[in-house]
Amino acid sequence: MNGLYRPRHGRVIAGVCAGLAQRFGMAPWTVRLLALLSCLLPGPQFVVYLVLWVMMPSEDRYVARAH
Repeated sequence: MNGLYRPRHGRVIAGVCAGLAQRFGMAPWTVRLLALLSCLLPGPQFVVYLVLWVMMPSEDRYVARAH
């Protein structure tokens, strides 16, 4: 599966970082660290995380839609 979704396994809070890592071929801890470090910069990073949480489908819904 090559789409953008929140996986069932490997979630810490909502699975957003794990989903982004899986989609772009990175380790989840790397994406989590980058997200955490980006919060030190001014900008709407937390809002973007919340929007992705709402907009990214869970793995169950993604798989159901793919079939």
